[in-house]
Amino acid sequence: MSTARGHFLTFEGVDGAGKSTHVDWVVQWLTSHGKTVVSTREPGGTPVGEAIRALVLNTPMHLETETLLMFAARAEHINTVIEPALAAGKWVVCDRFTDATQAYQGAGRQLGQERVMTLANWVHPNLKPNRTWLFDVPLDVAKERLQRTRIQDRFEQEEFAFFERTQNAYRELVKQNPERFKTIDGTQTIESIREVLSIDLFQLIQCDVAEHDEASR
Repeated sequence: MSTARGHFLTFEGVDGAGKSTHVDWVVQWLTSHGKTVVSTREPGGTPVGEAIRALVLNTPMHLETETLLMFAARAEHINTVIEPALAAGKWVVCDRFTDATQAYQGAGRQLGQERVMTLANWVHPNLKPNRTWLFDVPLDVAKERLQRTRIQDRFEQEEFAFFERTQNAYRELVKQNPERFKTIDGTQTIESIREVLSIDLFQLIQCDVAEHDEASR
């Protein structure tokens, strides 16, 4: 009997939106509800990806180089972590995926979506998240959070217009993919956000059970 494929869940949002605060909690929630979970991030997730992450976040480079490196890290990540886990029936929770490249490089840095999607269609033509949570906050809130929490990398130091373009691109992705995205108001309390996430997670599990029951008939 073949193993049912796992679910691929991603977190997105501009830096400072608060998404990373909830990644570990979602992993723990799923684990407590009987799922085997792989938690990972982009860029990163593998030794190659983490080396690229350090380079991209801290070293000035040409925009095309930056984008190609993002997808190089992603190709390694998909082939060695994400796809094997999904094929084994595990649920993968990932902090950022290709939506981030569309928002940051495609819109924020103004590369354009066509080249980003050309790379996406090459690197993962048949893979997209089952659910993406977009954490959305006013940009002044995001900026204030970053300034008080940590030393900023070169993306986080960008001008306000960059983040406006990035956030607008994320919102456009939600409009284009309403069945996949759920928008989370990142200004809510942690408890309120986790209540929203838990409801959505429970629905995902219920749909997964229903799909498996239907397939087994």
